[in-house]
Amino acid sequence: MTLIEGHRPIEPPQGVSVWDIDPYDAAILTDPTDYYQELRARGPLVYIPKYQFLCCGRYAEIKTIFNDWERFVSSRGVGLQDFKLDKPWRPPSIILEVDPPDHTKTRTVMARAMSPRAVKQLKDYFQRTADNLIDQLLLEDSFDAVADLAEAFPTTVFPEAVGLREVNRQHLINYGAMVFNALGPDNALRQRSLAMGPDIVPWITEQCSRENLKPDGLGATIYASADNGDITEDEAGMLVRSLLSAGVDTTVTGIGNALWALASHPEEFEKLKADPSLARPAFEESLRYTSPIHTFCRTANQDTSISGAEIKEGTKLICSLGAANLDEDHWPNADHFDINRRPTGHLALGTGIHGCVGQNIARAEAEAILTAIALKVDKIQARGDAIWRPNNSIHGLDRFPLSFT
Repeated sequence: MTLIEGHRPIEPPQGVSVWDIDPYDAAILTDPTDYYQELRARGPLVYIPKYQFLCCGRYAEIKTIFNDWERFVSSRGVGLQDFKLDKPWRPPSIILEVDPPDHTKTRTVMARAMSPRAVKQLKDYFQRTADNLIDQLLLEDSFDAVADLAEAFPTTVFPEAVGLREVNRQHLINYGAMVFNALGPDNALRQRSLAMGPDIVPWITEQCSRENLKPDGLGATIYASADNGDITEDEAGMLVRSLLSAGVDTTVTGIGNALWALASHPEEFEKLKADPSLARPAFEESLRYTSPIHTFCRTANQDTSISGAEIKEGTKLICSLGAANLDEDHWPNADHFDINRRPTGHLALGTGIHGCVGQNIARAEAEAILTAIALKVDKIQARGDAIWRPNNSIHGLDRFPLSFT
């Protein structure tokens, strides 16, 4: 098995702890808590011999890496593959896998399409749809928090917001899983995901074309930037593709994880019921506490150093956002879920110039769902164990039987 394609192996820098572990082992991906703790305890950087890369799990170092796009670039891939050494499985994202000045151009277009004003216009629609969904689920003896809520809601409202004329919910979910699994090594998860490509990718590409988008959605706004000469027609299609790859799976995971956190901490749900305005802070805390995107990578674009460790050009730095968001040196009582925390600065949605461009929409979707639950549901009860779905970059539920009273 080829563990990494397009990877430049490195030797462990002097003074850096060497840890013989596989961060992409399925057991760790489904239950990473002990791994996160040990990763932080071993130092600011850790060398993983299985893949010959550096791994980071502390808040301060990851924030430094993510905020310094000149030394630690995204244009060489935000997964293990170095695009400078090998061709990626699909054309790189022109918003996520690019650096300034090209990134500045596409980021401006995306920020305009998903402006606060655009999100505000969607909020009433999000809330009506959330209210109707929760009303339906209250009639059920039990339901799957993933399929029936966390997946059902975003795959209803987000395609409508983008302006898709045709919606295939399973293709949208599978495409997101494929994109994020592709960021890891060439393990079974990645291979199974990429095997779905011939069925999914052509459909996704077709939906991103101008003629398949409604004239009043986010996609049309992006194409208007092509009409204005800010980007090309092809670039507009690629930006719509980025919406579909990152705008569904991460929101699905974030909402599912928030449901799990509230169900697992009934005292926090009581706080939310008493004050539904805590819906947004509750989502922020669940993002910090569960980190739906557990890992993103950067590549050293020059010889440099972090926390005294010498780093060679071409080194992949595997940044564990999940570990950083539980770093006790930054978050007091980090292992405690507290919706009154106000975790400003968490890394679940990234930071710096590559912070999630669609985060305002994701927050609006989650706030609508949690507000509806706070106003309509008296009790959230687990009807079975939460089963987590291993993914090379996403930490989310596979299924979780619940009931609403």
